[in-house]
Amino acid sequence: MYNASNVDELAAALVDIIVFFGSPRRVELLLREAEVDLDHALFPLLVCLATCGPLSVAGLSDQIGRDHTTISRQLSKLESLGLVVRESSGADRRVRTVSLTAAGDAIAQAVTAARRRLLSTALSDWSRSDLETLAHLNRRLVDTLTVAARTRA
Repeated sequence: MYNASNVDELAAALVDIIVFFGSPRRVELLLREAEVDLDHALFPLLVCLATCGPLSVAGLSDQIGRDHTTISRQLSKLESLGLVVRESSGADRRVRTVSLTAAGDAIAQAVTAARRRLLSTALSDWSRSDLETLAHLNRRLVDTLTVAARTRA
């Protein structure tokens, strides 16, 4: 059963995690560990496309939480770097989907490997069981919140 203090404690921890991972210092550390030179503002788009796969500009805007104009401008930068490509959707030619190029995917893989190394070091004294439980509960939380958000939309 839930109570307000449990929910408040969970919410505070989630905010702390978002702030921690979104911090420019953490992004810089991750990019340095991955040996990637990329504008910090472009980083979330690259990670989102690597995680979610091809998305429309509107879908990417929704995932990242930035307005359509900002996303379009940032995608133009990623496109000029050869990291993404925009293509017309087969179902609706007005909708353009964005996906990673091979170069963009290589950077995303380098970032994933760097994240794995950094997390493995930070969590090295956690038991395998605790890590499995944490991963399972985080996945369950995200899935639950996603369903709840869809029913409220």
